Amino acid sequence: MRLYHSPTSPFVRKVVVALHELGLTDRVELVPASGTALDPGSIPLALNPLGKIPCLERPDGPALYDSRVICRYLDHLAGGRLYPGEPRLWETLTLEATADGIAEAMLAIVYEARLRPEAHRRAEIVEAQWAKVARALDAIEARWMAYLAGPFDAGQAALGCALGYVDLRGADRDWRAGRPGLGAWEARVAERPSLAATRPA
Repeated sequence: MRLYHSPTSPFVRKVVVALHELGLTDRVELVPASGTALDPGSIPLALNPLGKIPCLERPDGPALYDSRVICRYLDHLAGGRLYPGEPRLWETLTLEATADGIAEAMLAIVYEARLRPEAHRRAEIVEAQWAKVARALDAIEARWMAYLAGPFDAGQAALGCALGYVDLRGADRDWRAGRPGLGAWEARVAERPSLAATRPA
């Protein structure tokens, strides 16, 4: 199998974390790919018409995307270790969706600065996206800490990658302020071998 990837993408990182956790790294070749909506660059549009990564090319079926689909597929191959059974499954999926939403909002902030001409950039769009991130982090601090103390799963993998992306692209915003539980959890999970091995430079 071939995974089209960029090491700074939090969505790609989540998939690579899953590969490490599931013992599948030797079954997947990492193929560099990058691009944007304005310039798809080296993203394989023939495999993913949406022009996004990660994208997993398989020998026995159509390519898979997005990261949530790929992670579920990899977990299936490995016998189901990152997605628990009910009732915890619904919490896992909800946390994964929340973490992906954090990463999507951060990516929108990055695109506002990189893709829009400077004269047309709008600070209110950036702040609106950051408000999504802040609300999600507040909700996790308030309601999810007991869950985060449980077994490592796909939701926690997604959150660890999303927080790493906030640090990478939002270093000027102190997201840990007022969120001591989440900050402490992030410090611990960042040292987990799968996350430490995939930390973006």
